[in-house]
Amino acid sequence: MFQVKKKKFSDYSSEEWLFVYIVSILSFLFGVFSYRQYNKNKTLKADDILKKVKKEFLKEDSIDGSWIELTKVPWEKFAHKTDVYYGGISRYEENSLVQYEFIADAYTGSILDIYRV
Repeated sequence: MFQVKKKKFSDYSSEEWLFVYIVSILSFLFGVFSYRQYNKNKTLKADDILKKVKKEFLKEDSIDGSWIELTKVPWEKFAHKTDVYYGGISRYEENSLVQYEFIADAYTGSILDIYRV
């Protein structure tokens, strides 16, 4: 009924190949841009941030307890606006229980502030 003639690679013109190259390059660039935007807006897990903070505290001495809030809270200091997690570490120093609280960036995991309570 219908006869379809298959084309060989050599049957395509240079304009058709140029179109394929341009579409491929644009698709790749769109994928890279989309991936970067997705990762830019992705937050870290609160438990992973707490593990990182505990690891740093364990370098100095043992830890008696730790906690972190699992909900992000908007935070602003001067011109810097971001979402943060609040958390805390407690340990014994000189035979007395000392507590530290910290504020960690939800996107990068970096510690923005840490203070003794």
